[in-house]
Amino acid sequence: MCVYYIFEIDMTCYFITRHPGALEWASQQGLMFDIHLTHVSDLNMFVKDDKVAGTLPVNLAAELCARGVSYYHLTLEIPESLRGQELNAGQLDQCHATLKAFKVSQVDNS
Repeated sequence: MCVYYIFEIDMTCYFITRHPGALEWASQQGLMFDIHLTHVSDLNMFVKDDKVAGTLPVNLAAELCARGVSYYHLTLEIPESLRGQELNAGQLDQCHATLKAFKVSQVDNS
């Protein structure tokens, strides 16, 4: 039902990105999600066993993982010449875009 059919039914699957090219890429890959967000303003909306895919700052990814949410990061092999540009789905493919599972945790509270 959700991204790559790796998720179970009793949760919500989110795709978080502000980039139209990433949404286009996800669609072309046949990825499915319940909710698309361009920004996370309230972490309390996520609950244990939810699945989040996209590109989040590491501190937000760590907080989600601490809550029992699974995080799948949209990873790229991006050349310096494309840094800072809006990429389309074709460019994401050329940069070997994929979703990879990460378990992120904060080392200490300082």
